[in-house]
Amino acid sequence: MTTIDDVLQTVPEPAGADIRVEPVRYDHEGTALLGVLAKDHAVSGPRPGVLVIHDWHGVNEHVEARVTMLARLGYVAFGADVYGEGVRPGDDTAAEVAGSYYQDLPLMRARVQAGLDRLRADPDVDHSRVVVMGYCFGGSAALELARTGADLVGAVSFHGGLIAHDPSDAAAIRAKLLVLTGGVDPVVPDSTVQAWQDEMRAVPDLDWQVVTYAGAMHAFAVPETDAPENGAQYQATADRRSWQALEAFLAEVFGEELATV
Repeated sequence: MTTIDDVLQTVPEPAGADIRVEPVRYDHEGTALLGVLAKDHAVSGPRPGVLVIHDWHGVNEHVEARVTMLARLGYVAFGADVYGEGVRPGDDTAAEVAGSYYQDLPLMRARVQAGLDRLRADPDVDHSRVVVMGYCFGGSAALELARTGADLVGAVSFHGGLIAHDPSDAAAIRAKLLVLTGGVDPVVPDSTVQAWQDEMRAVPDLDWQVVTYAGAMHAFAVPETDAPENGAQYQATADRRSWQALEAFLAEVFGEELATV
């Protein structure tokens, strides 16, 4: 089985780099939050920032691996905490915890905004070049932040729930959107993808794209996920291809040459 460490090693640390991954405490309206920041301390000066939003299990080893991979690519990456410090639900309670935020989208958006504010507070972040991305629950949250009109150059969803809004607020989106979804994801079926795309089509100038991976279920990019009976299973091919799509997207929106950040 592919492990989180296996995926981490697909992006090697550059020679001479000093990548540090450190916990960061911050808060939102009195709620203590605990995220994780990764960047290369061997590099000085502002660079693009990437905000990473966790899946329904909260900030964990997977988030740490992804922010590390992004730091190795040359970005400042911050894994934000939507739930609150100490709230890291297991499989038995994750749906309930995540569901409370799906039922309160303003709170979800506000918590992600708090993470964005914390990322931008880092002196090494170029405020004009920031992207938000997330996995499952985090993919939904990333797109919800974009809907607020947040000053972002991009938003990326890995097998996130695609929430169509009526009335629509898609016209407020300023970011380019990349949606990476599974071809056999029962959590995000074709009808849901279609409804979301129809909402985006109603805003002619909006830049968005959807990439669908054949045979991929929900959570296809979260290593060690193995619950096909519940429609969720890691798929190495979809994970690899979706990460390549992310790298190309970041290079485009940040105005950099791919792999030479």
